[in-house]
Amino acid sequence: MTRIESPGPTWLTVPGKRTAESSLRDAATAAFAVNGDAGRALELSRALGGSVPRPGSGRTLRLLETLASLAAADLTAARVAEAHLDALAILDQAALHPAGLVAGGSPEPSWGVFAAEAAGSRLEARPVGGARWRLDGTKPWCSLAGSLSHALVTANTAATTQRLFVVDLADPGITVRTDTWVSRGLPAVPSGPVEFRGTMARPVGDDGWYLRRPGFAWGGIGVAACWWGGAVGLARRVWESVLEREPDQIALAHLGALDLALTAAGTSLAAAAAAIDAGDAVGDQGALLAARVRGQVARTVDEVITRTGHALGPAPLAFDARHAGRIADLQLYVRQHHAERDDAALGRRLRDAGVSPW
Repeated sequence: MTRIESPGPTWLTVPGKRTAESSLRDAATAAFAVNGDAGRALELSRALGGSVPRPGSGRTLRLLETLASLAAADLTAARVAEAHLDALAILDQAALHPAGLVAGGSPEPSWGVFAAEAAGSRLEARPVGGARWRLDGTKPWCSLAGSLSHALVTANTAATTQRLFVVDLADPGITVRTDTWVSRGLPAVPSGPVEFRGTMARPVGDDGWYLRRPGFAWGGIGVAACWWGGAVGLARRVWESVLEREPDQIALAHLGALDLALTAAGTSLAAAAAAIDAGDAVGDQGALLAARVRGQVARTVDEVITRTGHALGPAPLAFDARHAGRIADLQLYVRQHHAERDDAALGRRLRDAGVSPW
């Protein structure tokens, strides 16, 4: 039986343009060792924080390939690292150094970004003097809130205006709810609600800055790179299967279709990285690019999950813990793309532009 026990790097480019192989291989190996453990994922995230390029730095391709390499090896590692790296990128865009936001003597911080909204949940922010604000309310979808040291959190400063804040998650006014998390996917990364009661916070940017900045779209593309890497991890299992025994035409057809889907989505991600570094992914163009890339990658992930199941049958789902876990993890992770609703939002954006997109 041919198994990938030490996964290699995951590239978005053709072989002649591949760069930084050793660093990507090291990242993949470290992620494989995480094996679904959130504590090890946090350690890896902190270790990567100072070495992985920021989006828009001229090395965005390296960032996306790093995220994809992590995800192909272990989706818990990628899910945790992506949020940590995104928070560092946001602070960099705001010209804030993380060390200046952490109380003296604190260990290396671990960061999350809590920016989701949900019906019935609302977080309010009110100034209390100087640079100090108070947060009150409930924020949904707060991944690893009970394990991280700090987070960037969006809160409402007016009826329809949001602002970003730095929060020390050790604040006594914070209550992390983990009792509602029953997911079989990413089980070690609980993403339940957090209650804030008189929590002190520091603003990052002005009202609306979090959504206006070019990096908002870039962060969404980074998440798509993780989805794509997770799909690569599944497709590698199909590749292993055709080496284990002589494949029939059906197995080869699935392998070929997987290659077509993954190559197309990978090319889209590589092109997005180039557009970001060229300054062509800002404003409406950046938002459109992110919508297209995320939609294409999400569809690819859905196809890869289906074809992998058809190609391999039930055995790896029943007897291969890593494969079964990767399926569950990826099915949950990719649902950050809202399927037809996000397709409809893209269609609305194209219609409002008033110019044929093709």
